[in-house]
Amino acid sequence: MAIVDIKVPSPGESITEVRIAQWLVKDGDVVDKDQVIAEIDSDKATLELSAEAAGQVKLLAEADSTVNVGEVVARIDTSVAAPAKSAEKPAVPKAAAKEEKAPAKAEAPKEAAPATAASATPVAKAMLSEKGLTADKVKGTGPNGRVTKSDVSAYVSGGVKADAIAMNGWGGTREQKRSKMTSLRQTVAKRLVMAKNQTAMLTTFNEVDMSAVMALRDKYKDKFKEAHGVNLGFMSFFTKAVTEALRLFPAVNGQIDGEEIILSDYADIGIAVSSPKGLMVPVLRNAEKLSLAEIEAGIKTLAVKARDGKLSIDEMTGGTFTITNGGVFGSMLSTPIINPPQSAILGMHNIVERPVAVNGQVVIRPVMYVALSYDHRIIDGKESVSFLYKIKEMIEDPNKLIFGAKDPGEVLLGL
Repeated sequence: MAIVDIKVPSPGESITEVRIAQWLVKDGDVVDKDQVIAEIDSDKATLELSAEAAGQVKLLAEADSTVNVGEVVARIDTSVAAPAKSAEKPAVPKAAAKEEKAPAKAEAPKEAAPATAASATPVAKAMLSEKGLTADKVKGTGPNGRVTKSDVSAYVSGGVKADAIAMNGWGGTREQKRSKMTSLRQTVAKRLVMAKNQTAMLTTFNEVDMSAVMALRDKYKDKFKEAHGVNLGFMSFFTKAVTEALRLFPAVNGQIDGEEIILSDYADIGIAVSSPKGLMVPVLRNAEKLSLAEIEAGIKTLAVKARDGKLSIDEMTGGTFTITNGGVFGSMLSTPIINPPQSAILGMHNIVERPVAVNGQVVIRPVMYVALSYDHRIIDGKESVSFLYKIKEMIEDPNKLIFGAKDPGEVLLGL
């Protein structure tokens, strides 16, 4: 009998323990090699634990328990093989054979049966339970209509239909549910409190007329997608504007390390994205060198990985500046919290048509409020306001994104 130990892998440097979020198999199940048998939560990411060999699995740790990196949490007995599937067709009774020969009557196509809790993946079941939902409410896109994690995420982000809410309320039972915070949520909580307590955080605001960028996007979005295979969104314009503004105001891209200031000659931009596990901030490396198409492709790749829990530790560390877009959820205005050890974060919000004064006339324009939270220990008020105003200028005049935050005429005249 050959026994293979399954040990907890290291999620990254300095992480010594993790939490077994859930087992995806039962004790005594026969598994295939490379089959995912568990999900593991660390303070930075969710990892999958795979079987290193085929055989019968013995679970040595409980779900929701904390274990050390390198600890043996399961063993696989490779001498136990999965039962062979019979290739023979079951015998057909004579009566049934006669019925098969008879011409079948045309029947109206039957609707697919609604998904049940048993037709959801283990991860999807956990998400459904957490949200207080049942699988029959979600349309499954997996094999045989099985509900997957992505299906639940799409359903939740799409909102709840009005007819699903009873007129007499949502049926509170006066019960309470207690669950342990995930390692990721605990780490996020600690870092946010640290940012509030250990930085001199202030926020400055401005408003941006989105007319020019919206017109440019409407004119070229179809050609852009055809040429580059990605949609043209507003995030790429803001990311490009941020990288150029960081070049002009390097302190906003800096960090404090003890009694020293670190200034980076590159822009690794963290993009805050929502995932089933909570808020994550994957990093777009050297964004200052990327085109709009490369920025859009990079953001799409990181967002999909965040949604599917596939982000690596390296993809979530080392950013120099962060952008968060609460506008996708309808936020009008907010004061985002700095993502330490960074010194500033830009908050984008929803675009609303508002009356504004232009050349003495009141006109209706699509306006977005933007906010810059910054650490006043390293960034002065003049720098923060100028930085945000430079972003406003470039978004309101996209030509300045091409000519390095300058007016095209200034570039032509060498000013």
